Amino acid sequence: MKYKTLSIVHPSGTKIARGEKTIEVRSWQPPADFIGDLLIVENKKFLRNEGDIDPEGIPVALVKIKKVRVYEESDIPAACASRWEPGYFSWELTDVRPLHSSAQVLAARGIYEIELDLKSSV
Repeated sequence: MKYKTLSIVHPSGTKIARGEKTIEVRSWQPPADFIGDLLIVENKKFLRNEGDIDPEGIPVALVKIKKVRVYEESDIPAACASRWEPGYFSWELTDVRPLHSSAQVLAARGIYEIELDLKSSV
């Protein structure tokens, strides 16, 4: 099955899967028409530049984006963040379904699509 995917650096993906991190902070917003599941892939390499990839990502959760809004200082605990800065967005995550997979998948910048069989992982 094809999944819209977001890579998140370790340990934040695991924190999302455990329900500890309910807000993902980004400098950009998902497409306004985005609906459905978002696959969270955790990787250990920061992808700072356009075109950066990490082939060693691990699928850790399926989530839905409940709401995207301006990042506020009060979001720090839910985002497991250490500081607040203006100009960022809070992605409120809901319907978190942890995955138990050891499959290595691509981690890339932005929202991207991967093909993955999750039948035995959910």
